[in-house]
Amino acid sequence: MTQKQALDILKTGANVFLTGEPGSGKTHTINEFVAYLRDCGIEPAITASTGIAATHIGGMTIHSWSGIGIKRSLSKYDLDKIGTTEYLSKRIRRTKVLIIDEVSMLSADTLSMVDAVCREIKDDSAPFGGMQIILVGDFFQLPPIVKIDRDEEMQATLMDEPKALFACDAPVWKRLQPIICYLTEQYRQDDKNFLDVLSAIRRNDFSEEHLEYLTSRKIEKARIPADIPKLFSHNFNVDTVNDETLNKLGGVSQNFFMMEHGPEALVTALKKGCLSPEKLSLKIGATVMFTKNNQKEGFVNGTLGVVEGFGEIGRKPIVRARNGRQILVEPMEWVIEENGKVKARISQLPLRLAWAITVHKSQGLSLDEAIIDLGSVFEFGQGYVALSRVRRLSGLHLLGWNEKAFKVHPVILERDQDFRTDSIDAEQTFGEIPKTGLAKMHENFVTICGGSKIKKKKNQKSPAGASARGEAGDGFAKIRETYPNAYRSWSEQEDEKLKELFNDGNPVDDLAKTFGRKNGAIKARLIKLGLIEEDW
Repeated sequence: MTQKQALDILKTGANVFLTGEPGSGKTHTINEFVAYLRDCGIEPAITASTGIAATHIGGMTIHSWSGIGIKRSLSKYDLDKIGTTEYLSKRIRRTKVLIIDEVSMLSADTLSMVDAVCREIKDDSAPFGGMQIILVGDFFQLPPIVKIDRDEEMQATLMDEPKALFACDAPVWKRLQPIICYLTEQYRQDDKNFLDVLSAIRRNDFSEEHLEYLTSRKIEKARIPADIPKLFSHNFNVDTVNDETLNKLGGVSQNFFMMEHGPEALVTALKKGCLSPEKLSLKIGATVMFTKNNQKEGFVNGTLGVVEGFGEIGRKPIVRARNGRQILVEPMEWVIEENGKVKARISQLPLRLAWAITVHKSQGLSLDEAIIDLGSVFEFGQGYVALSRVRRLSGLHLLGWNEKAFKVHPVILERDQDFRTDSIDAEQTFGEIPKTGLAKMHENFVTICGGSKIKKKKNQKSPAGASARGEAGDGFAKIRETYPNAYRSWSEQEDEKLKELFNDGNPVDDLAKTFGRKNGAIKARLIKLGLIEEDW
């Protein structure tokens, strides 16, 4: 699915899971959707599973937004307390669109708690109280960090019901029935061989041939190139490398301190998610990485450079980027906004020392070059995340790896094929809606959210008690009237019948008529069942 197709679906007010490989443009698509909503006078709630991800999209953590904080479960008392907290109640009641980024790092329990809070405050039994939910992420990347409760684990074992880990396994995900938008374009990697390696890891089809490609990029520690960022799996490696390398440089350090404004809790959340440190120590010759996007000045999050000097006014650092451009670096702001108003802000130079960074903090970065050590990888997806930060194979310098470095979570392997199948189905279904019909659905959703894209009579209000999806939901009812099987899952009996009919030589067109589905959905299911190849 293209970004434009996904954006058209988002504008209808549908609940959506926006996914795709690293570099496919998930964040860009969400930014486009947010800009569209704001142009229509609709302010979405922008959240993420981690502080770092939240700063990338200019939002707050879902834990802070919903009021659940660090809780692992919610009692009736907890729900009542959150529901009667005025600022939380006001925030959630007025939300029509909720965006949750990096949902792969959100546990099933946490997603369920957010759902419970929204339903409680909105007094609506629909998932998340009826607001539009946009879940963004890639489950092949880092999984949620979950503290194991031994009593709960034992109970689940006795009942032979393994405890759900991923957000997509939460009961509310199934009730939500998000439309899957699987982006298939690639904007980061432009090296076919390297793309083949990453895709093989993602399919659990990593072979000796792929290993040979990576082995060709293996280097010895004694021959580590200078001034190229190193990605490590543990924090202590990062701090040690950065501190020791800075100390080896001659000259006096110039220190730059973060400025802050707003409630302590919000400021703390901003600091936790900001890649620039509270105290930034720089010297001439220091290798640095930009931590924000500023296309006008010629840098993006991940741009590398070297400090060449410090300007006369304010001693601001002068950085020469890898492309030769010289940049006088000015402080920039990280903010938390709500309903169009800034609630908290911090200000710092958009820089950090770049001799080393953790894999966790590298999510969202695009690097021309990186030295990667996968010898201490301890989690599924960690190696994949690290490798996919680099744009091409020639920019990869690999120190080593262990047996887990090129593996992804087995549960996600199966779920991913379902996501791809559902995305093809959605692409075909929405593709057959006339442009005028799709535009009408866009207009209906803007209207029900109280937006201004459609001119309304003065003082006209949205229907009382209408949810965010409200009238826009009528559009989905019509879609399902026309295409009743568009989003229906496949049963074991249907799979067996499909295998039998396909093996008997029935063409796809006939199979589509038999099962009441689109041709693309039939092909995707045949791929899922291993009966045909993807390029069939």
